[in-house]
Amino acid sequence: MDSAQLRQQVTIAVDSLTRRIGQSYEVTVVLGSGLSSFVDRMDARTVVPYVEIPGFPVSTVKGHASELVAGSIGGHRVLCFAGRFHYYEGYDAATVTIPVRVAQALGVRTALFTNAAGGIADRLRLGDLMVIEDHLNLLTADSPLRGLSDEVFGSKFVNMYSAYDPTVTRALKSVGEHRSLPIASGVYAALSGPQFETRAEIRMLRILGADAVGMSTIPEVIVANQAGMRVGGVSVITDLATDTVTELSHDQVLATAHRADEHLAELLAGVIEGTEW
Repeated sequence: MDSAQLRQQVTIAVDSLTRRIGQSYEVTVVLGSGLSSFVDRMDARTVVPYVEIPGFPVSTVKGHASELVAGSIGGHRVLCFAGRFHYYEGYDAATVTIPVRVAQALGVRTALFTNAAGGIADRLRLGDLMVIEDHLNLLTADSPLRGLSDEVFGSKFVNMYSAYDPTVTRALKSVGEHRSLPIASGVYAALSGPQFETRAEIRMLRILGADAVGMSTIPEVIVANQAGMRVGGVSVITDLATDTVTELSHDQVLATAHRADEHLAELLAGVIEGTEW
């Protein structure tokens, strides 16, 4: 997708959404596989199915609601994308990140990304909420910035040294610890999927310093940084990516995500309520 096509798709989506939900939002939340309870914490909700947003892709993966929910938490205006898009669905990286572009155009300055991930570090347990401190981008075949020259999107050469805002990261850890949630922190790695990792790939990721692995999030984080947003990330550990695990399915991932969903919702709502955005 080139700059003109992307700008047109974003503009069409924003124009339609502005008429339905207005602008001047502060925070956006992107929910990963099997994660939906956060929406129930929002006040004055307006739900817009993705299929009703012109120029917007649709999630094809089980466990993603495919709807935008606009509302508020603690007096802060929030846009929640309940369902994301993945490179493995056949979308290019620019299309995967359209929700972030739309959120930017609607005024968002802070983005909280969530995902379901496999735990690589021995200290991680099923259901842990791992605050992402940094990431390993192994989705290098297609950057969401590739080929985009329109300055309306920001600089093409984005500094990713501090991709996850220190203040937001501290807030996530603090709220999690204060509320006695199963909080952890670490480095997230992303592969393209949809197949799960081989034993050799898990060993490689451990050597590279990854604590958890998934198939999403990093393209969105790149675009959010390009847009100048403050970024926070949380991986829900839904499986253990170890040398000894022999059986794993998407349904198992969703089942674990559902069990951890309320903890994630409490964490995100607590951070939004207690922070001046």
